[in-house]
Amino acid sequence: MERRSFIKEAGKLGGSGLLVAAFPWLYSCTSEAQKEIATQKARLGVIGTGSRGMYHLNHLLNMPNVEVVALCDNYAPHLAEAAALFPKAKTFADYTELLALPEVDGVIVVTPLSEHAHITIDALKAGKHTFCEKSMALTLDGCLKMYQSYQESGKVLYIGQQRLFDPKYLKAIEMIHSGMIGNITGIRSYWFRNNDWRRPLDNPSLECKINWRLYREYSGGLMTELAAHQLQVGNWALKMIPESVTGFGDIVYWKDSRDVYDSVSLVYRYGNGVNMSYESIISNKFNGLEEQILGHKGTLELEKGIYYFEEAKPAPAILQLINQIEHKIFDNVSFAGPSWVPETASKNKGEYVMDKVSQTDGASSVGFLNDGSIELMDAFCYAVITGKRAENLVEEAYYSSVLALLGLQAMDEQRVVKFPEQYKIPYLNFS
Repeated sequence: MERRSFIKEAGKLGGSGLLVAAFPWLYSCTSEAQKEIATQKARLGVIGTGSRGMYHLNHLLNMPNVEVVALCDNYAPHLAEAAALFPKAKTFADYTELLALPEVDGVIVVTPLSEHAHITIDALKAGKHTFCEKSMALTLDGCLKMYQSYQESGKVLYIGQQRLFDPKYLKAIEMIHSGMIGNITGIRSYWFRNNDWRRPLDNPSLECKINWRLYREYSGGLMTELAAHQLQVGNWALKMIPESVTGFGDIVYWKDSRDVYDSVSLVYRYGNGVNMSYESIISNKFNGLEEQILGHKGTLELEKGIYYFEEAKPAPAILQLINQIEHKIFDNVSFAGPSWVPETASKNKGEYVMDKVSQTDGASSVGFLNDGSIELMDAFCYAVITGKRAENLVEEAYYSSVLALLGLQAMDEQRVVKFPEQYKIPYLNFS
């Protein structure tokens, strides 16, 4: 596709048959799909109204095809904040009461990770289309049971993997699959922050309820809260899942009451010999956030939305001459020789995959502007109205969740962990 045409269509996420053919979950974002639901509304219940829940609720507030009819949280201050946004919505402290409402068509689960699996399974069994934030579950069995419940229910399931709806990621993956950077020979992913990851407390007794991300009983820490996003990108690029993982994790700096690692370093190995490294530290933010796909012809940095070729284009003649002047090496000037290429070609600034690329430094613990989250939620609402499942979407999320947990297991046991056969599921994009 022409560059400008892709930008125009990717901005609307899905106006092109080519785009939808490559990424079938985008159909719900096409103009054709939106015409289908022009006069209809998704009647939603939201379970979990903390920071990420409010992030979604503020987006839902501005979506014309949505009606939030019920809210649930067992922490009263959060529930009151959400109810102020949607005063007509019914409120509950017990999620089972929300699931019993016949007027609720779809449910959004934004709770601590330890609650994801059983609430989502209950919602599917109650006949509700369901959106659950990543990761899918705190255990491998939980992930598999959620997937099996989805398969058995006939209902729609979405997982919070917004990169699958982010235009710059879509364009970058399209470039990778076209062979633009050649054969993939390595993948580097990392997410660095410098904060304690804590939320302020009015009452110390609420420590685990508010700061659940810091405790193994409720969360897998950096792996399930951050890595799950990025591991999905490696699979997406290679159209494969790793065969094994090994690595190390520790509490290096934030030596407080937490029992999740504040520093992790892992290597995932694919069957074709490609390694995907993953690092995350929350006591140094210098490197920020990135997924780098390395090919023998070039490199793509997906979060920045920039690509680099291994061989730099020759500089224009005037710049070549200026460079020679600046370095005072007139005696080495060759006016009839081959095109001059600077020795620092590998340090070029690269090219953006599309105009108006939205970037983030990865510091926020809630969400980022223009990261695909709005489009993801809009797609879910379409699915709630139509009942149409998004091809491959759940499978992408399933494997990212499982890989995050396998990485955690590898660090805990300090050994190479192979991908267990019993946790493999069919997936159309995998070779």
